[in-house]
Amino acid sequence: MRPNLRTHKLIYNTMKITKYLFLAGISAIVLSSCSKLGKLTDENFTVVPTPLEVIGGEVPATINGTFPVKYMKKKAEVTVTPVLKYNGGEVIGQSATFQGEKVEGNGTTISYKMGGVYTMKANFAYEDAMLNSDLYARFDAKLGNKVVSIPEVKIGYGVVATSQLLSRCGMTASTAPDAFQRIIEQKQEANIKFLINQANLRASELNTVSIKDLGKILREINDNEETRALQNIEVSAYASPDGKLSFNEKLAEKRQDVSANYLKGELKKIQMNADVDTKFTAEDWDGFQELISKSNLQDRDIIIRVLSMYKDPEEREEQIRNMSAVYTDIKESILPELRRARLIVNYEIIGRSDDQIVAQFSEDPSKLSVEELVYGANKLVTDDATRQQWNEAVAQYYPSDYRPLNNLAQQAIANGQPEMAETYLKRAASINKNAPEVNTNLALLALKNGDIATAENYLAKGSGSNTFKEVMGNLNIAKGNYTQAASDLAGVASNSAALAQILAKDYTSAKNTLSSIKKADAITSYLQAILAARTGDASTVTSALASAIRQDPSLAERAANDYEFVKYASAVKSLLQ
Repeated sequence: MRPNLRTHKLIYNTMKITKYLFLAGISAIVLSSCSKLGKLTDENFTVVPTPLEVIGGEVPATINGTFPVKYMKKKAEVTVTPVLKYNGGEVIGQSATFQGEKVEGNGTTISYKMGGVYTMKANFAYEDAMLNSDLYARFDAKLGNKVVSIPEVKIGYGVVATSQLLSRCGMTASTAPDAFQRIIEQKQEANIKFLINQANLRASELNTVSIKDLGKILREINDNEETRALQNIEVSAYASPDGKLSFNEKLAEKRQDVSANYLKGELKKIQMNADVDTKFTAEDWDGFQELISKSNLQDRDIIIRVLSMYKDPEEREEQIRNMSAVYTDIKESILPELRRARLIVNYEIIGRSDDQIVAQFSEDPSKLSVEELVYGANKLVTDDATRQQWNEAVAQYYPSDYRPLNNLAQQAIANGQPEMAETYLKRAASINKNAPEVNTNLALLALKNGDIATAENYLAKGSGSNTFKEVMGNLNIAKGNYTQAASDLAGVASNSAALAQILAKDYTSAKNTLSSIKKADAITSYLQAILAARTGDASTVTSALASAIRQDPSLAERAANDYEFVKYASAVKSLLQ
């Protein structure tokens, strides 16, 4: 039976619908495959370092990524952004854009058939909340004009923030030193001049200022045995290097004797019992050369050359006499100065003893010298309150001296009073802005505030202070220069020195340093735990952490999140329960 027209239409419509559905299905499959790029996984990334680590106050990361073969479609564009996520926030790093071969843009082109590799640098400013963090790669992608979704991928974790323990390490402030000397060596000298070929004492020479001052010193020494101590009295007599040597020897010896006898007579007058040491020099060629070298004589250099060429005294004299033009000047200006005797009194000034300084401070500190006061504050008192009292007294009686203000700042830093310390240091800098101790302490305060640039500027003017190398070492820890920091802090028994050695991976030195710290504290124990974790000493990890937390309970939270102890997580967890 032949189909009717209605049947034909039905068959035609059915075939048309089937063809439409087939084409629509094919289109959907094609569109679906073109609208997606697919997922990326952590296998497409490596991060250095892993775990992440704080260096110089920042968390740097080098991200090596791979786009698989046939992943980057020719019209695709993918922006990769590193994101550091932590409890309470996230920090976004510098992104990079990659594109397919048919995209005209500024991104890095990735082959569809070959795929591609790339390297990105990320750097995140560290915050304490980042101690327990994860690093993600976040993607913004387009395929043609359409936005496509690529799930973000966890690619790294951390952060090891051991370097940040620097802020909890005590830093030693610089103390301005005293220049006190209880015993000060002194010398009083006088000259007696003689006429040519003579050895008699002239009244004019015995009435000179230098001779009178010499007699005055001898009387002071004799009358003040508690504060003055004679060492010795010397007489050195000379003849000028002209004439015969044999004559000059006798002449110089006579000048020695008459000068010594004069001094002995003066000592007898004041009833002072002292010996006089004597010596003479027949021809004073050393004195001659010294005076020639200081003179403005025309042939000065030639004369000095003659002295070096000829060692025989008579030959020297003959050569110099042959310089007729200059010899007249030598006779008038040089030789008379060499016909002399030197009278020298060597003695000591004896200052107050330690007990006398302390007693005088109690009675009337204004009668102490500035050096006695600074010495007393630095060396003679032990308790902080008394030392502050001494420093305040120095500042009161000697307001133009920067040292007491600096030392009050040093005390304030040690007592955890940075604002007060800064006030003192600004006053000290107004007196002496170049004082090395003031600049070192200002650098220390800046470093405690995390201001590395300011700390560097101040420390550039701190060379010579007693803690310069120590503060420099702490600065290098903050900058991430761990090997240099360990070198700067070599020989210093402090938490920051041990920290530098741990960060520089010098574990033997770190162990020795930690055991040498006299006033060990919670951070000392915490560093011992870190050192033990890095060297595989499980028992010490537990015992040192227990000690640290017992001394400072706030360290418990840090320990729970510290990646230094990731291999000992169960032991740390049980310790904190």
